[in-house]
Amino acid sequence: MHIDFNEIDSVTFPGMNNGTGTMSARMYNNDSYRIIPTTIHPGSSIGTHIQDSGDDLNYIISGMGKAICDGIEEELKPGVMHICPKCSEHSIINTGEEDLVMLTIVVKK
Repeated sequence: MHIDFNEIDSVTFPGMNNGTGTMSARMYNNDSYRIIPTTIHPGSSIGTHIQDSGDDLNYIISGMGKAICDGIEEELKPGVMHICPKCSEHSIINTGEEDLVMLTIVVKK
């Protein structure tokens, strides 16, 4: 399989899941997984939500942030992966001055 994200339009989401600010993403979606190069802009967040579609894996490429999963806070920085298991509650917050860039993969079960 070959996925060219350059051929997928970027979409900007204001207040994703009742979060703050904006995020931009290009999304590939099929029955098995969702692959999303994601940018959470400075001062922005993905609001708290239940991860109901599958395990959510977020690999940090650049920027700084924090994830809160089932009440546990984790620092996000380049080279770190945050994993939120299916049915967990989580949010991701850009705490830095630059974009928080990550590759998100949701493994549907």
